[in-house]
Amino acid sequence: MSDDLNLQKMMDAFDELDFEQRTTTNLENARNKQQMTAYIDSLDFSLRRLLILQDTVNSIVEQKKLDLLKQEHIQTYKTKIINLSRKYNISYQDVIDIMVQLQR
Repeated sequence: MSDDLNLQKMMDAFDELDFEQRTTTNLENARNKQQMTAYIDSLDFSLRRLLILQDTVNSIVEQKKLDLLKQEHIQTYKTKIINLSRKYNISYQDVIDIMVQLQR
């Protein structure tokens, strides 16, 4: 019986170790700066490669910010159209149709 208990403890320890490795050595699972730093340090990149990584990350971050800003503008525009449709008691599509006609 104690062999079964020791075996179970050993299996639990391996499961915990496996979970710990998956959460700290995988960038997909990194949720904070410390975990990301640990993962990047584990890559053992040279300064040159780290600078390329930094440039790449900065580019991606800027693109995400632009995408978010575009989405905010679209949402603001949609809200303005909804407010116009309520103000004049016409449908959303009617407001868009009127805007298209005015633009021509």
